[in-house]
Amino acid sequence: MNLIRRNQNWLPEVFNDMFNNDWMLRTNATVPAINVIESENDYRIEVAAPGMTKNDFCIHLDEDSNLLISMEKKSENSEKNESSLYLRREFSYSKFEQKMILPKNVDREKISAKMEHGVLYVSVPKMKEDEIKKNTKLIEIC
Repeated sequence: MNLIRRNQNWLPEVFNDMFNNDWMLRTNATVPAINVIESENDYRIEVAAPGMTKNDFCIHLDEDSNLLISMEKKSENSEKNESSLYLRREFSYSKFEQKMILPKNVDREKISAKMEHGVLYVSVPKMKEDEIKKNTKLIEIC
């Protein structure tokens, strides 16, 4: 099934690695579902994250300008029964990290994110052709 996903032409080549999770270290057996949607003006990334808040996520560009989405959720519940001095603790820990190689036509300065109804939405705007040309640096030969 992974072979089929890697060869689908409808998805930009740069996002194919995202669906091949062989390189991704899993610290938890539960990995959120991710949708990547391309439109004329942007790429939209949707991460299913029920029970999570925006404070549980960190989104940034790494040193190679790849988009890194990470999530870490720790919770601890304790109940204390005063009459028997019984203490019960329940721990919950979830961690997730996803690195995405961004295409060259992405405006890295305008990436934005919001959390709504248990889904993290990341908007990755595309640059127009004339903006891409403006960002090209010509190096003069001495």
